[in-house]
Formats: sequence, C-alpha cells, structure tokens
Amino acid sequence: MGIPCLILGESGSGKSTSMRNFDPDEVGIFNVAGKPLPFRKKMKTADNAGYQMIITTLKHPKLKRYVIDDSQYLLSFELFDKAKEKGYEKFTDMALHFYELIQFIIRNTPQDVIVYFLHHTETEDGRIRAKTVGKMLNEKLTLEGLFSIVLLCRTDGQVHHFITQSDGTTTAKSPMEMFPLQIDNDLKLVDDTIRDYYGFQKFEIEKEK
Repeated sequence: MGIPCLILGESGSGKSTSMRNFDPDEVGIFNVAGKPLPFRKKMKTADNAGYQMIITTLKHPKLKRYVIDDSQYLLSFELFDKAKEKGYEKFTDMALHFYELIQFIIRNTPQDVIVYFLHHTETEDGRIRAKTVGKMLNEKLTLEGLFSIVLLCRTDGQVHHFITQSDGTTTAKSPMEMFPLQIDNDLKLVDDTIRDYYGFQKFEIEKEK
C-alpha cells in the first residue's frame, strides 16, 4: 500500500524547488507541464507526463519516491481536451481519472513507495484548498480527503516553508507528531521523516538483508 502525499502552494511558493535536495538517482519526476525545474541539478524527469505514463511506471516502480509536478494540470489538460464536449459528464470523468490514479497508488504500489503530488491552490470562501477545474468537480471530488498528508507551501518572498497543520483557513494536515507545525520546504526532509515515522527505513534495511 503506497502513500500519496499532497503538496499545495501557489505558483512561486516553492513546490518544485522543494525537490532540490534529492539525489538524482533517488526520485523520479513526472513533469506534467514539461517546464524546466527551478534549480540547476539534473534530475530524472518524464516531460509531458499523463495518466497512462504515470500508471504504467508505477505498476513496476524502480524507485521509492516519485513526484507528480503540477498535478493539477492532469485535470486542466483533460478539461481542454474535452472543451467541445457538452454536458456535465466530462467533469465526472475528470474526477474519476484523478481518483483512480490516487487509488492505484494506494492499492497497487509497495508500502514504502511515496508519490508526491505538487498541486496549485485556490481560495474559496476564505479557505485555501487544492485547485481543480470548477465547482462541479469540487462537489464530486474533495482532493484533500484522499490524502493523509497535505502540506502547504508558504513564502514571505525570502523564506520558503511548509505548513503541516491547518489553522482553520487551509486544508493542511499530517499525522500526530509526524512534523512540527512549520518546516523548511525540503521534500527530502519530508520524505525522510515520513519513512522514519512509518518505519520504512527499517523495512528497507530488512529487505536488503
């Protein structure tokens, strides 16, 4: 049973930059929008990745951690592909495809595989939440409800950090005692902490023996 983890943030808040401390050989990046990474280190990326590429790779994962960079574009690009279709059924289909991806990770990947969804935010009724493609989709799929760990990227223009619990205006959440309320926007640190919390480091050592 793999772990999907949602990393929320506005554009420029530090979501992609948070990958900077991973070694290139320890993480695979599904670059949905195909944009350059915001740091010089060369990483293993699959540009213009869609559902089929992601699921095909995760059926037989060679790595322990993957990142879906700008995962909201999986929804947006499908919306544009269906732009000329009439009716509301297309919104149900989009919600279903995103849901099925998350459920595939949970049900079909090894327990020590973590997949990070880097996802844009939107503000609705004063509450910061995951960006989708309209109210119809929000009613059919509450993204944060499918994740046990939801971190929020924040910046004051100089310092970037993750918020790990909600203050009532966000959808951030994490298991008890996993993180302090605020941490550096370092996805490598997040990954190490999750693995330590669930005992994955010990599990991996035992498998190697």
